[in-house]
Amino acid sequence: MAEFIKIYPDNPNPKAIQKVVDVLKRGGLVIYPTDTVYGLGCDITNIKALERIARIKGVKLEKSNFSFICKDLSNLSDYVKQIDTSTFKILKRALPGAYTFILPGSKNLPNPFKKRKTVGIRVPNNSIILSLVEVLGNPIVSTSIRDDDDILEYTTDPELILEKWENLVDIVIDGGYGGNEASTIIDLSENEPIIVREGKGDVSVL
Repeated sequence: MAEFIKIYPDNPNPKAIQKVVDVLKRGGLVIYPTDTVYGLGCDITNIKALERIARIKGVKLEKSNFSFICKDLSNLSDYVKQIDTSTFKILKRALPGAYTFILPGSKNLPNPFKKRKTVGIRVPNNSIILSLVEVLGNPIVSTSIRDDDDILEYTTDPELILEKWENLVDIVIDGGYGGNEASTIIDLSENEPIIVREGKGDVSVL
């Protein structure tokens, strides 16, 4: 049974954040709010946790499209090849924000993702998830939690999320109602930016 933890986004409680981080470090799975929809994630360094998420999503870990949630752009060089100035300026303008940027992956990617040519990077504008990543000390691998109902697409009520996910994850964070519009995905891995999916983030940032 998942633990249900209330954390206020205006001023995340350090004890509650630490409790969630301890679970992440032990290989736990956590559902948390972002600046778009609620996400499901784990510690990027924990292979067993990554495999659990892949099983839940019904995908092979090596072929998954999970994104990496970073605290800020300082983590980038760990996982991303050197990028040019114009690309960096776009990232600087847009983040933190409701975007997933696809960037060229470096040789330092964690083992399951070694063969990836690109990686999706998120820096959400949400103090709860950013606090978790900061205290954890490395990125969280993340995927959105879609709803089985195609009309709803994303569940916004944390209590309903708990009902559905309580036997699959270790913690569900109640950070208030979530959004129902996913992030805008922009591919910056080639010469020209490509909008892969228009979502909450304004594409005029390009």
